[in-house]
Amino acid sequence: MSMMQTDTTYDQVQHHYGSVARGANSSHSSTIAKAFGYSTDDLNSIPKEANLGLSCGNPLAIASLREGEVVIDLGSGAGFDVFQAAKKVGDSGRVIGVDMNKDMLALARKNHAKTPHTDNVSFIEANITSIPLYDGLADCIISNCVINLVPEKDKPLVFAEMARLLKSGGRVAVSDLLAKKELPPALRGSVALYVGCVAGASMQQDYMKWLHDNGFEDVVIVDTESDLNIYMEAAKSDGADDTNADPACCGAPAPDEAACCSPGSTGAKGATVQLGDIDVNEWVGSYKVFAVKQ
Repeated sequence: MSMMQTDTTYDQVQHHYGSVARGANSSHSSTIAKAFGYSTDDLNSIPKEANLGLSCGNPLAIASLREGEVVIDLGSGAGFDVFQAAKKVGDSGRVIGVDMNKDMLALARKNHAKTPHTDNVSFIEANITSIPLYDGLADCIISNCVINLVPEKDKPLVFAEMARLLKSGGRVAVSDLLAKKELPPALRGSVALYVGCVAGASMQQDYMKWLHDNGFEDVVIVDTESDLNIYMEAAKSDGADDTNADPACCGAPAPDEAACCSPGSTGAKGATVQLGDIDVNEWVGSYKVFAVKQ
């Protein structure tokens, strides 16, 4: 992927997720969150607007967070996992959300302002390939369906940042979509599938290599075997007439944006493949990733 293509990818992700942040919260969001392991109590304990239906797993289920720990959430969005983590680390801990999208950060800070007992929370604007925080700060780094949105050539930088920011013995707890097999050019080239977290999915062995190359051990990468058709089903339950205009993990299209997942979205190679055109479960899976820094 050329630098121009990489920049274009970041622009597409920025545009789409900015529109998601500015859009209305959909009723499908809680359905998706519950499908990936969040309880009703979890959802009721945070602002409704923090849950945009963007999850593909529950990284907190494998993070084993403890009182007093420092946690960094890569691609924190509207604060969904940040506020959950803040309850677990307590007043003596700290949770830092990192996101590159100004609209998401604005929504997260709005949610923060109306969430009691979260003085231990902060949000910063940064690309997750280069984060302005000091070395060895964190006990745990979490992320939920975000690393797949980073262009392939930049993904190793994310793992290098995780290693830099973690203390020795610190943990990575990530939920992400990984490819089950090599994606053909028609899928890799689709803008709709990219912002929908499918076309940018890496192979499991790539994650394993990037973690080992950056000094991680005790690496566990497991397919949760979740049914990713939940995105389509949730969209239909919301009364969507067009199954191609589905949310997937990229979120439902906002009113001020032509749907990235709508018919006619064209990829870099002229592809017009939409999320509704494929069986997502055939190509990608929801994986839980855990590793410990040496």
